[in-house]
Order: sequence, then structure tokens, then C-alpha cells
Amino acid sequence: MELKVYQQQVLSAVDTYLQSLRSARSRWLTLPTDMQSDYDYPHQAWKAVRPDSPYHDKRTGTGAPLPHFCLKVPTGGGKTLLAVHTLDHIHGLYREAQTGLVLWIVPTNQIYRQTLSALRDRQHPYRQFLDVATGGRVRIVEKTDRFGPQDVDEQLVILLLMLPSANRRDKETLKVFQDAGVFDAFFPPETAWDAHERLLSQVPNLDYFGDAEDFRGRQVKTSLGNVLRLLQPVIILDEGQKAYSEGAQSTIRGFNPALMVELSATPPVGSNILVEIKGRDLDQEEMIKLDLHIANKASGRWMDTLAESVAWRNQLEEDALQYAAESGHYIRPIALIQVERTGKDQVHAGFIHAEHVVDELVQTHLVPREQIAVKSSEQDDIEGIDLLAPACPIRYIITKQALQEGWDCAFAYVLTVLTNPTSQTGITQLVGRILRQPDAQKTRVKTLDESYVFCFQQKADTLLRAVKRGLEGEGLGDLAHGIVLSDADDPQRSQQIGIREKFKRFEGTVYLPKFYVQEGDRFAELQYDSDLIARIDWTQVSLASLESLPLQPIIPGDFKTQLGYEDTGDAMQNRVSLFVPVETAVDPLFLSRRLLGEVPNPWVAYDMAVNALDLLHTRYPDAILAGNMGFIAEELIKIIVTERNRLCEDIFKDLVQQGQLQFVLVEGKGYQIPSHITVPHDSPPLLDTTTGRTVQMSLFDDPVPAADFNALEASVALYLDKQETLLWWWRNIARQNYYVQGWQKNKIYADFIAAKKDEQDPTDYGTVYVLETKGSQLANNADTIYKEEMFRYCTALGERVPWQAIANNFPAKQVRFQLIHDEEWQRMLNALFQ
Repeated sequence: MELKVYQQQVLSAVDTYLQSLRSARSRWLTLPTDMQSDYDYPHQAWKAVRPDSPYHDKRTGTGAPLPHFCLKVPTGGGKTLLAVHTLDHIHGLYREAQTGLVLWIVPTNQIYRQTLSALRDRQHPYRQFLDVATGGRVRIVEKTDRFGPQDVDEQLVILLLMLPSANRRDKETLKVFQDAGVFDAFFPPETAWDAHERLLSQVPNLDYFGDAEDFRGRQVKTSLGNVLRLLQPVIILDEGQKAYSEGAQSTIRGFNPALMVELSATPPVGSNILVEIKGRDLDQEEMIKLDLHIANKASGRWMDTLAESVAWRNQLEEDALQYAAESGHYIRPIALIQVERTGKDQVHAGFIHAEHVVDELVQTHLVPREQIAVKSSEQDDIEGIDLLAPACPIRYIITKQALQEGWDCAFAYVLTVLTNPTSQTGITQLVGRILRQPDAQKTRVKTLDESYVFCFQQKADTLLRAVKRGLEGEGLGDLAHGIVLSDADDPQRSQQIGIREKFKRFEGTVYLPKFYVQEGDRFAELQYDSDLIARIDWTQVSLASLESLPLQPIIPGDFKTQLGYEDTGDAMQNRVSLFVPVETAVDPLFLSRRLLGEVPNPWVAYDMAVNALDLLHTRYPDAILAGNMGFIAEELIKIIVTERNRLCEDIFKDLVQQGQLQFVLVEGKGYQIPSHITVPHDSPPLLDTTTGRTVQMSLFDDPVPAADFNALEASVALYLDKQETLLWWWRNIARQNYYVQGWQKNKIYADFIAAKKDEQDPTDYGTVYVLETKGSQLANNADTIYKEEMFRYCTALGERVPWQAIANNFPAKQVRFQLIHDEEWQRMLNALFQ
């Protein structure tokens, strides 16, 4: 499963912190024991990478510093995918072993079942990634499953646990903390009294029987809770905001985690937010269905609202069938219907009941009963059902509250709220269930790329507040502009905006160049994988920079947990001490698996791993290489990405030189600026902050939605609007409009297209500028440097683009590409529009 751009950025930030954490921990381990308590190494690592962000210190149950960070990712942003990738980075870069114990804590039964199913399914992308990362050495267990020291030593054991099971409000009644014979191998024999005392001195927060004053002393409980405390697991805390009660936090920290990762759309105060992903990032990556249309029926009859939603779902299915016929991608739109009651004893209580809705669907709308499911605490018709399977008949799911958390189905398009009009809890809590885009990819069919809510007798302002609260609760508050509200029956209330009247003459005549490959009879747009990556000679990848890679020496304080007792013949003896030095193998397979995301051929990846280790062996012995395998993997990936980009650039420019790759505008090719754009109804417009007026020189008519701009982009747009030599400008939307595919993987979506007046004819344009803005914090990063070079290259090629070849009425024009930096954007625009 290919990572989205924002997911790659998240993992890059995680890597930066883990490297800082690794260095800080190494310093901490070299300190004398009496000085370690004064050096909070997780805090020091945080300050090195996030100096302007607060850090909230936490301690384990033994009082040791607890590294922890939060990934703030909205609903639908792929938190579980990020979690498995983060685990790989933690074990490779920080723990430096792909074995050990992971404690994965989830808040609800629904999320528990979904996560367990995904991680155990060897065909699921999450499990496939873990299998590749660990060489197939993954074991997924529940709290009732048995595992032993050998499992933890040789595999990555992921223990899934429900938050209530871990909440130590009543430890005597929770199985996690009860003495259990299945974990005896982790503990001394019952009669080894001295061994129990030594273990308690090393891990003082273990639960035990007895008293130190008794002649037998204390005996450590053989509970799962104690196993966790001994093994110091990495903790994944899903929906972390639900685990901030005093009891939950105390229990989780009491498991003595080596590191804790929170995943949350709405992290509370006390979270260390390492990365924050916005709803806009998901929207640009086609992860969610927007606009969100809300149809509010004036009628007081719930049957009328249901009828409207049924009719619209039927229309969506017709669109989906047509889409499937053209694309081969299957979608079956599902409507979620919220009722007031679902209990069997409440059918005649005077509330809108699930049975009432079933009868209405079957008898009035002739919906086959097998297409209707009820999801409640008493009845679960979707348990174990793959709702995405073509053979599944379900079109309607009726619920009261059972789908409010953790439920996920990308086929859910319609939410019908039949609850009391004075209550907005249904809309607030269920709106996130219909936002996920099927396959995380837009269909380019407008109706299938948006979502719909039907309700009745709601006040408009109250309704909007409820929906906005729902979006905020899903971490999507910045997308509130995508809400389209109407009292009409038609849920399609986005408006089509045409070109301004004064610019109508340019409609259908503005083209922008793209790169096309000419091979025999094939003349097609450049494809990164098939046209560039496929041409790479991987033997040309240079690993020479590895020769100077500094590796960390073995530190006596580097430890991993390794526990267990074995029978030596005469008596049960401690198999190993509680802490033993790290002994990671020098494993080229481990390195090659880590390279597969960047090198498509596994044999090539393996050869690179072997060559890399051979280079490092000239300077370092196996012991040091073994102790640095995670770090070596991360550095090797960086080198290969750099080399891959270099080779792709050479191939790209060679193809241009040979005439096989052309930056062209020919009829039917290139990019034609559209004659209409779609904007949300009643979307707040971009306003001049000094005059309060809307912009006047945008190519398309009002409104120009303010939500489409960040602060820098808004400033640039307003400044462009005032330039005397500017004819018109247009906001180019990422993932939707014009892009340039260069020699690196990610397409470049510029922020603005701006036309400068022709010096001879001010009513026409002579130059079109493709403008990309960059904040000052990104001024010297690799992405900015690449875009600057790519833009210079495009400008040079653009001077030779034969615009006049498109049609007879096209005079020669110029297209130029320019990066606009935050600290000098006014000066640069002044120079362009003199």
C-alpha cells in the first residue's frame, strides 16, 4: 500500500525524533546511575527537534523517563497504516531489533475487532507490511493467548488489548492482573524465594503475593500485567484521547513501556504532538468525500426524509454501476439510518424504531429485506460481513449508536438522521462515518466523490454547528467550508462558477504544457514508474558515501529485555539475567526488506544490502554493525533515494535531449484550463483585508473560496490582484488541476496560474506564469530545491513550446515557472509584473 505524501512526512518526522531519542538515550546510559534521574533524555531529544513545542514529561511505573509522542491524524487519514510503519521505524531505528513485544491498546470493541482482523489477515496490507519488515516473524495475540520468552525473543509479538481491560480500577477482578499459570516461563519457580526478591528489586512495581517480613518473603504473580512490566513493550495507543483518565494513564505507564505512541484526531492537553495532519491534507490526497451536502426537510414526517434519502441512494447506485462499467471499480453506496430506538421491547414506545424503518423500506420502497441490516447491542446483522465484497447485498444499515465509534466502511455515502429534531448528537457523532473515499482515490464522478446527510425540521444554524462539531471531533475542523446546507430536496448544492465576463474571450483557449513520451506509435503523458524507474540501471547506484558513515560504538548500557527460566537438570535456574546486552544479527535480509519501498526488485535490493554491509565491514566489526542495523537501514534508504533521483534526472534529461520526451502543447494534449469550476454553496469569499472587497482579477467569477488558501497563499493572491500588468490569475488546486510530472515521484501542483498583459495588446496576455509558494521554514529543504530546479528546466523548455500549433488564432506566447519564497514574495512578484 503506497503511502500518501502526508504519511511520508509523518514518518520522516518520526525518524528525526527517533534519531534524536537514540542519541539522547545513549548519553543517558553512559551517566552514572545516581545522575541518570536528573537527565530526562526523552525531553532532551524533544527539545532538539521541536524546540518551540511544549513537552509533557511522563514516567514509567518504575520512575524511568518514558519517551512518548502523538501523531495527530484525522479520521480517515490511515492511522493504523501509520502505526504499523511507525512500529517498523521504532524497532529498526530505536530498539534495533525486529523482535520483542508490542502492546496495542484500543478503546472500543468495534476498533478491537477491526484491528485484530486486519493484523491477522495475511492478505491485508497492514499484515503484509509487517511480514515484510520482520521476515514473516509476526505473531498477533490476545490477552487469553499463551506466549513465552522464546516467542518474544524470536518474533515481533503484538498483543491487542481493550482499554477497559487495562484500566486498573479493580485489579483483582481484571484478568490482565490475575495470577495465571500460562506465563510461568517468564518468572522464577515458586520455591525460588531469593529469585523473586531479586526480580522485585529490579522491577519494583511488579504485583506479588505475601510480605517481605514473612519467612517465605514475596512471590511475584505470574500475571500478564507483570509480563508486560518485565518486557517493557512499545505501546500503540489508538484513539489516545480516550486514555487520559487518571486511572488509565497510571495503568498504561505502569506497564513500563520503552516508548509510547498515541494516535488521535483530537489529542487532549498533555499529549506531545509530534506531527499534526490537517483535513486539507486528506482532501488533497483524495482520502475523503467532500463536499458534505446536508438536505433538511421542512416536513415533520420522518417518512418523507427517509424517502428522499432512499431516492438519492438509488441515484448514487446508478452512477456507481456506470462508473464500474467504465473503470472496473466496484462501489455499492450504503445509507446509514439513525433511529431513536432499537430494543425489541421499545417498538410501541412512541419513538422512531428500527422495525418501523425496516417496514417502511420494505413495504413502501420495495427494498429486499436482505439489503437491510440492523446494528444494535441486541442485533448485529453486519458482524463478520465484508461490506465491500461485491456479493454483499447490504444497502441500508439502521442503528441508534452502535456505529458512532470505530466503524469504517468507505461505501457509506448517505447519513439519514431520523432522531428528535431537538437533538443533534446523531449528526455530530455519525458524520465521520460517511467521509472515507473508496480506495482513497477520487472517481472523477462528482456524485461519488461527495457525501450526503438527510434530516428534518432542523434549524439551519443549529444544524451547521452540529455538523462542524462532528468534523472537529474527527480532526477535520479545517474542512468546515466543505459543508453545503440547503432546505431544498436536491442534495446537489455545489455551484458551478464560470469565467468572468470580461475574460470570456479566453474560455477554451488557455493551455499549459505537460511532458509526453514519444515511442514509436505511442505518444502518452509521462508515467514515473513505467517511463523513468523502469529505465534505471541499478548497478549505477553509488553507495560510496557509506564509507564515511559514522556508527555508534557498543555502549555497555545498551540492553534489551530477555527473560525465562529453564530446567538444568538439578533445579530450575534463571535462563538469562533480566537485562542482557543487545545482540542483533548482521542481516542483509533485514536491510533488503527495508529497501523494498524504494527499490522495486527484491533481488536488486538484496544485492544493495550485501554491498552496503561489505563497505561497512572494511571499517567496523560485526558487533558494531549489528548494534547499528536500524541506523544503517535508514541511512541506506536516504542514499538510495538520492541516487534514484539522480539517475531519474539523468534519464529524464536524456529523453528530452533525444526528443523522446517533449514538453508540449498539441491539440488534445497538454492541460486546458477549464471553463467552469465547482465551489461550495455559500462558501466565504477571499476578501481584501483593507477594502473588504472580493478579488476582481481572478479568472473565474465570485466567490473565490477563502478556504482554498493558507496565509501565505492568500497574501500572494491579494497582491496579484492589484498588479497593473496582471491580466488575470487562477488558484490551481492540488490533486485536481494542473501539475508537472518531473524526474521525482511526486507531481508538482503549483499554487497559481497568472497571465501578464501583452505589451503590444493589453487586452491579451503574452506570458503565463506558473507560481508555487514556499514558506520560509521550507526554503532549503530537498523538495524546495528540486522544485526550483524543475521550474528552471520547464521555463527553458517552455520558451520553445509551439502555442501557435494548437490553432490558427494562437500567437506565440511564453510560459514561465517560478517558485515564490515567503521572505521575498513581494519583491519577486514586483519583478515578474513590472
